[in-house]
Parts: sequence; structure tokens; C-alpha cells
Amino acid sequence: MADARRWGMAVRAALVGTAIIGLLGIAADRLFPPKLERLEDVSTLVLDSEGRVLRAFTTNEGIWRLPAASRSIDPLFLRMLCVFEDRRYRGHPGVDPLAVARAVVQMARHRRVVSGASTITMQTARLLEPRPRTVIAKLAEMLRAIQLEARYSKDQILDFYLTLAPYGGNLEGVRAASLAWFGKEPQHLAPSEAALLVALPQAPELLRPDRHPARARQARDKVLDLMLRRGVLDAAAVFEAKSDPIPNRRFSMPFHAPHLARRLASKFPGERLHSTALDGELQSALERMLLAEHARLDDAAGIAVLVVENATRTIRAYAGSSDFFDERRHGQVDMVRAVRSPGSTLKPFIYGMAFDDMSAHPQTIVTDVPTRFGAYQPENFRNAYRGEVTVREALQQSLNVPAVAVLDVVGPRRFDARLRDAGIDLRYGGRGEPGLPLALGGVGLSLADLVTLYAGLANGGSIAPLSSRGTALDNELSIRGEQLFGATAAWYLTRILEAAPPPIDFVDPEATRERQRIAFKTGTSYGYRDAWAIGFDKRYTVGVWIGRPDGTPSPGRYGRATAAPVLFKIFGLLPDGGGAANPLRPEDTIAGTTHDLPPMLQRLPGHTLALRSLASPIARPLIVAFPPDGAEVELDRTADGYRSLPLVAEGGRKPFRWLVNGVPIESSPRRRQAGWRPDGQGFVQITVVDADGRVARAEVLLR
Repeated sequence: MADARRWGMAVRAALVGTAIIGLLGIAADRLFPPKLERLEDVSTLVLDSEGRVLRAFTTNEGIWRLPAASRSIDPLFLRMLCVFEDRRYRGHPGVDPLAVARAVVQMARHRRVVSGASTITMQTARLLEPRPRTVIAKLAEMLRAIQLEARYSKDQILDFYLTLAPYGGNLEGVRAASLAWFGKEPQHLAPSEAALLVALPQAPELLRPDRHPARARQARDKVLDLMLRRGVLDAAAVFEAKSDPIPNRRFSMPFHAPHLARRLASKFPGERLHSTALDGELQSALERMLLAEHARLDDAAGIAVLVVENATRTIRAYAGSSDFFDERRHGQVDMVRAVRSPGSTLKPFIYGMAFDDMSAHPQTIVTDVPTRFGAYQPENFRNAYRGEVTVREALQQSLNVPAVAVLDVVGPRRFDARLRDAGIDLRYGGRGEPGLPLALGGVGLSLADLVTLYAGLANGGSIAPLSSRGTALDNELSIRGEQLFGATAAWYLTRILEAAPPPIDFVDPEATRERQRIAFKTGTSYGYRDAWAIGFDKRYTVGVWIGRPDGTPSPGRYGRATAAPVLFKIFGLLPDGGGAANPLRPEDTIAGTTHDLPPMLQRLPGHTLALRSLASPIARPLIVAFPPDGAEVELDRTADGYRSLPLVAEGGRKPFRWLVNGVPIESSPRRRQAGWRPDGQGFVQITVVDADGRVARAEVLLR
């Protein structure tokens, strides 16, 4: 009976003691939780749509410490890591009793450390709280390891290790190591690569492959030999892995879309991961192409590009400059967001509002002659005028006087207000206000603004913000989505811009054009400061700016000749756009020629009054009246080739001399008309020279 009482008291004492120890353990755990500050001080990453690093930033200490997750790491590496470092990782509570016992026995037998007993969890504890290597420190690591196992899952602890493990120099974490030593994410590693990454944390400075390649190879091969003995790899795989070279240099960390990455990091400083919708492969290809393209420009000029997917308005590629590190080109200035003169790129939206108001139609006649609108007298490019043309022709040839005339009818203040309602902020500088010059670039806009507008045109006239996966690029509060004009106006504009001839020096334009049906518009600001090309198909909108970021002129560089070829090359990089934008013809469109239109639409209302305000006549310069610059001409085939094409000059002074592609042709110098027989299809340059040496040219596409 007494024994029973003693046993009962002992059991109760044991239970009480266990409870007290448990309570003390819980209290200690609460009072002294694991220190995770190093996990919080990781590199800021900007990722593409697949989770790949576009750009990484070092920590405040200058460390590349990239957060890693085991689910995104090559399974072979994870298996090799556990076999090499901690065979019973999934089964022990943070401390491996068998490994501890083995280490103690070996140390007693050999009177030195033969093998360690550190588990991955214990190593993680040491990485979280680095301490000098002492017995007390080892005991502290064991306690922390048990504490970590009680708080976190095995996968979470493995993620901690994969983020903090040292790999030489300022590299921490397997992701940073894989990018630095192999130039790729650690999702797919060769056996030789996985083995090297397993070995490096053992002695990261002594085994650095760029400084100690022989030691690194020996350590890697030791891991491979163990994998053979443990059945992880077969003999053939190990033999092949050992023949792979050791990397002899570090790769640079990914540095793509640096302007967008910098903006996201500064706008959201508390976030360490910024997911974007950028296509990493497209971004890399675009950056390579722009480096090649800017070599053709002068040393002070650069290129900016924005690519947007129309359906979601998400940014798929972003290049604020063609070379971020080129100081001569001011490469660190983000020209996607810089405010510049848009040249003629707003003309389609002026015509679109006129179409929407039923004050104009693509077949409406406008008069392109020197005209004064009050005190404002616009001039056409190269001072060439076409006389009476349709709105379709005026927009395709980017004639200035008709665009100003249409804006005069629409109303510049109303046009400005409609764009502002859609969230597009037109900047006039100083005390400027909306006026007729905005039709020709007398206003400030960014490339992002223009791509926003053209992506809206590709979506039936509906303007909505551009975004990088939920983060609006600009004016995220003011751009709320607005119908700038209706689907009919958008359909008219798309068909007009699709029919504009591609740049004359673009290689194989028909292959890209027929595949993607690109609608595009070019523009050139005053003084050749900015060359623009904005284009869209059913799936993408692409904007290109070329110029000098410091605002100085680039004589001779204009949108059609400079920016448009780059635009078409970019469309060549994109996946199939799926055809034309706005393909369905709305029911209220009006078909036919000018004479088929209602009388009110046959001529632009009010344009005659504007013509009467011309103060004094201006002598018309020499021009190629037919075929006009930028036209597409259908050839008539005969039994022995193509029918002769008439060439007509206006203005200038007789006699005239004609050249085609720089080669003189037979003509009567006293006549304004010549005949030329084409020998095939494609682009040609037609030149006429008058008695005073004045020259006029027209670039046309023969079909």
C-alpha cells in the first residue's frame, strides 16, 4: 500500500515536473522567439510574369540575399542537399540523436572531430543568429533548432536555409548563387551544378569557383561520389557531371526593365517582391535589339519602347532607354514617362472625335492648301500641299492643314477636356491653354500617355489605365476608364491606319504586315526633337520614341524614317497578334465614295471660312502630285510587263528632270508629266528636280 502511494506520488511529481518544464519551455519560447530579422532583410526583387527575376537590388549591407522557396528549386538539388547534409531531415525534431551519438563516439575514438552532427535546422538556426563556434553556441543552436521545428514546417525551415546559406563573396541563398555562378534560376540544374551548390556552403570563401577552381572541383566531385554511393545518381551521370567545367567567373545579376524596376522599388519601399506582367524573354530580346538599333543613331540619341497587351492593358515590355548605363544618351532618364511634344500622333483622335460627332467621315473632302486660321498658319512637312483630299488620305499622309481644320471644327478646348476626362493630362507649359497647335504637337505628353490612347483605340475607343499587374503605371487614380469615342469611329480609324504604307526601308514588310495587320501612326516634333511611331494589332499596342533626352534637335530624323522601322521590328519579336484590331464592322458605318455620303458629310463644315481668312497667297513649292508621298499604287499587268505609270509634278519651274530610285528616266523636260514603266512590285522613290534646283520626292509602294 505504501509502495503504491509512493509510486502515485512519484507519477504525480513527474507529471507536475513535466508540466512545469513544458510551461517553462513555452514561456521561454514566447519570451525568446527565433530572430528572423535576416530573413526580412532580403533583396528586393522585381519579377516577370513567370516569377523570373527581372532586376534584383542588394540589401543595405550590399548582400545579394534573394528569397528562395523549395517548391521553385530543382528537386534533384533538394535531394542531394538532404543526402549530403542531413539524411534524416524529414524525421528528426531539429536535432538528430543518431548523428550526435556518432559524432561523440568518433571524437572520443579519434580525439578530433571526424564528422559533424549539425542538421539543416541547426545550420538554419546558426544562419539566423551567427555566433562564434563554441560548445555553448552549439547547444544554443540545438535549442533554437528544436524551437524552429516546433514553430515551422519542414518546408518552411528549408526555405529559410535556401535563402540564407552562404555561397561566396556577397552571395547568400541558392537563388543568388545559381544566378551568379550559372546565369540562370535554380529551377533546372544539371547534376554538376547541383553538386557544386551543395558543396559551396561548407566553406564558401575557400571553395569559390572563380578564385579556387581546383578546390571547388574537388568539393563538387566529393558530393557526386556520395550521390553514387547513395544511389541518387548512376555511374554514367556521375562520370558526365565530373567532366563538366567549373564556372570561372560570376554572371551579372539580372538587370532588365531597370527604369520600371526602380520606380516600383521606390514607390513601394516596404515590399520585397514586385510581381509584374512583363514577359521576361520578350524584354530581354527587346533590350538586345535596342542596343543594336541605337548604334545607328548619333551618340546623344536614345530609344524608348512600351509594349502593352490590349485586352488587359498590362505592360509586357518596358524600355525607358536603349542603354541604362550610357551617360552620353542620359540612359538613366526614363523616356517612357518623360513629357515631350507628340508631333502628329494625336491626329487620329482628332479625326475620331469628328467621326463620332458626324462632322466628318473618312471620305469627307478637306482642302490641303496654305491656310491661316486667325493668327495661326500651319505648314505641311516639306511645305508640300495636295489640294483637295479625303480625310482618309489626309490622315494616311499625315497632312497638317486638314488636321488643324478638323480640330477647328471639333474644338481644341473640347478635345482637351475629353482627353482629360479619360485621365490623359495634356501639358501646355507656363500659362498655355488648348489651341489649334496641339494638333501638330503643341502640347506635352509621354510615351505612356500615347500608348494608353492607342491601346484604347485598339479597344474600340475605350481608354483605361496601363498596369503592371495591378499597379497603374501613371495617374493610377485619375485614369479610370472612359469611352473617348464610339466603336464606329474606332473602326474607321483602324482601317485607315492599317492601310498606311510601312516604312520604305523596312525589310520584308509584307511578311509582318499580313501576319499581324498593324495599324500605325508616326509623328515628328518641331525641330526633329522627337520621332514617334505607335502601332497596334488585335493583341498588342507598341510605342516607340527616338530622340535626344536633353531635348536638342536631331536633324533629319523623323517618325516615318527613324521610329517606324523599329516599330515593325518589334512587332516581329511579338507572338502572333491574331489579326486586325476592331475587326467587326459596326452597323452604323457609312460605305461608299464621297458622293454617296449625305451632303453634310461631303465636305468639312466651316473649312471654307477658314480658307477665306488667308491673308496673302503663298507660292506653292515643287511637289510630286502623283503618285503622292506614302501612297499605295496598284499596277496594271499587260502581256509584256506592267503598264506605264504617270508621274505628275506641281509647282516649281520648268524644265523638270525625273529620277526613280536615283536613276534618270526619259521624259519631256517642258512637261509636268512623265511616264515610267515599273519593272516589279515594292517600294520606289520618285524624285523630280526643277529649273531652280528644287527637289521633291515621293516614296510609294507598288502592288
